[in-house]
Amino acid sequence: MMNAQNELESTSVHCDNTDEFQAALEAACGYRGDVTLHFKDGSSIEGYVFDLKRADSAHHAVRILPKDGRSRMTVAESTIQSLSFTGKDAAAGKTWENWMRRYAEKKLKGEAAGIESEPLD
Repeated sequence: MMNAQNELESTSVHCDNTDEFQAALEAACGYRGDVTLHFKDGSSIEGYVFDLKRADSAHHAVRILPKDGRSRMTVAESTIQSLSFTGKDAAAGKTWENWMRRYAEKKLKGEAAGIESEPLD
């Protein structure tokens, strides 16, 4: 079953479609992969979008942690031409329940949380 996060991978949205663009910005904050912001001046930045700042209707901004190691940046939404979901969602298809099941299985085998199996005498 494909979920919404998987469907975002490789998707691009242009700012001309306001409703779709706003929805894409919201989705970018929940996306656990890299997003590339393409700016109106022709430049771009790829990284992890982690916050939207909505001070008022005229002042919106996106906060991004650039992939190239630069410190966190706040980018005015008005400077963005388009955004692309360029990275793979690291958690796509993974659920808490599946993680817990795998953890419990490993723990029973003595592999989880640094527990090593000791031979029984």
